[in-house]
Amino acid sequence: MAIGDELSSIDFESMIGGPLNAVVRAQAQSAQTSVDFIKAVGFDADTNEPTMITFSYMKAIEQRNEQGEVTGTEPKKFDLTVPILTMLPIPFIRVEETTIAFNAKINSVQQSTTSSSHDLNTKLSVKAGWGPVSAKLSASYSYKKSSSSSSKIERTYSLSVNVRAVQDELPAGTEKLLGILENSITEVESQANP
Repeated sequence: MAIGDELSSIDFESMIGGPLNAVVRAQAQSAQTSVDFIKAVGFDADTNEPTMITFSYMKAIEQRNEQGEVTGTEPKKFDLTVPILTMLPIPFIRVEETTIAFNAKINSVQQSTTSSSHDLNTKLSVKAGWGPVSAKLSASYSYKKSSSSSSKIERTYSLSVNVRAVQDELPAGTEKLLGILENSITEVESQANP
């Protein structure tokens, strides 16, 4: 298998597209979490009215005489009613940066060796003397072929995904909603003043 074939077998669409799709889904979940937070914390589920919280506190009120001169102070109890949504940070996370780093290291070694050898051995011996002549012939032939092949492939793949998320600015509609809710903050003198 050639090195190019190794790289073509890598599913780049999944390796790069998978993390990008995950980032998009995470951004959508973040937006839905913000909506759920605003609905659950900021508004009454039955009436859709803002959830309000009332604080009572003492405040020194100047006392004036008939000429308008300050004669002293008197502590009075006041109630402050505030929409709870204006007191809490609204989670609105935005993915600011996504870095996908992919490394592929493929080492391929292919080795092929072929060797052959031919060997011919002959031996002739003749015996002569007073009698019949004898001859002896011996021959041997050998053919040797050796073939070796080795292949070594190492694969190293690594995928690194870095995501940087930040608290984003509130959308214009949410800022307008908070502005309206801030205008509904009221401070009134408590009915149960000492």
